Amino acid sequence: MIYVCDMLRIDYPIIQGGMGNISNAQLTAAVSNAGGLGTIGCGTLTPDEVEKMIIETKRQTNRNFAINIAISVSPYVKELIGLVLKHKIPIISLSAGNPAPYIPELKANGITVIALVASVQHARKAEAAGADILVAEGFEAAGINSNLELTTFTLIPQIVKNVSVPVIAAGGIGDGKGLAAALMLGASGVQIGTRLIATKEAPFHDRYKQNLIEASDTETILIGRSIGRLRRILKTPYAMKLKELEESGMTLKRYSEMTSEAKHIKGAIEGDMENGFINSGQIAGLIDNIPSVKELFDSMMEEAENQMNCRIQEFKKTNFQNTSNKDL
Repeated sequence: MIYVCDMLRIDYPIIQGGMGNISNAQLTAAVSNAGGLGTIGCGTLTPDEVEKMIIETKRQTNRNFAINIAISVSPYVKELIGLVLKHKIPIISLSAGNPAPYIPELKANGITVIALVASVQHARKAEAAGADILVAEGFEAAGINSNLELTTFTLIPQIVKNVSVPVIAAGGIGDGKGLAAALMLGASGVQIGTRLIATKEAPFHDRYKQNLIEASDTETILIGRSIGRLRRILKTPYAMKLKELEESGMTLKRYSEMTSEAKHIKGAIEGDMENGFINSGQIAGLIDNIPSVKELFDSMMEEAENQMNCRIQEFKKTNFQNTSNKDL
């Protein structure tokens, strides 16, 4: 854990997930200012739009933050990497595609490379290509998901066993108990997304935040399985319409149109749940308040420490009692 914090020059082993086109400077800066690693998600944004966000984030924080580029999603990968170099962004995360062609140039410029992976095979390849840190994401996570559908709890220990670089756990994590569990599985930290939506600094529509607070454990659904484009979203009128259309047969073109970033913005920013969707991970069922990002991180770290200490003490006490009974 300390190793990752030193590598990224952050206080807490907590990374913000990329949020596509609803990414913003306000939340990115808040995450970094609170001791984590804020992340600007490029999504399908133009280089000009991303550059404005970089400049604004730098205005709001003097702490490190990262740029996330979804390789197969953005039509501007080379231009965005150019922005990373131009603005001397120290950390980049690469997702949704093969990071290998881009890593040599980034490493040559002293940039720390984080690669998102969804299997042991992906992890080995990313490490061999030169990635410094891996984010291993289970399909409990919000938004675009791997078709492999591996869970975080099974994925993390297998990847940790097969690579030598630090591994960050993502998917289904949003509190201190989740952080403690990830660390006990061998992860060096966590990446969170859905939990950060329901924070004071997150400039998303109140309906989005309220839906997360009211969500039960079964409130998310997976769409796109029939066409190989998995996405986890929260149940809303629009989500159920998508589900029905997919069940009756939907082309890839139609699916792409209905799950575009424009539809994402309509739900998340405008609060129009009838004509737009909102991403959500399965962690939604555990969200019941809207703290500041700093309050969230402080509580996560305290809860994780208490949880691990309590479990150790319980184990020692039980083990001592069992040993004493045997002696009798």
